[in-house]
Amino acid sequence: MKTAIVRHILVKDKDFAEQLKQRIQSGTDFATIAKQHSTCRSASKGGELGEVKKGQLVPVIDRLVFSAAERVLHGPIKSQFGFHLLEIKFRMDF
Repeated sequence: MKTAIVRHILVKDKDFAEQLKQRIQSGTDFATIAKQHSTCRSASKGGELGEVKKGQLVPVIDRLVFSAAERVLHGPIKSQFGFHLLEIKFRMDF
């Protein structure tokens, strides 16, 4: 079974997501940005989604989580919920 540990920020606007990405890449703490700006329930935990299983997330996010590079900030990725910034902390395959 494939699982991953993921951090996540969700916002409605692509340009705002790009601005947040720039701030994180410039050294602002991911968790701080998530707590201040994410509309996801994970915001209160600094964007931590915890361990997710393959197939558990919306398809566009699931594909990225289980194929993209780890420990890199990805996004913005559009879904029906808005625009996502994601960091795959690590993946496991049991």
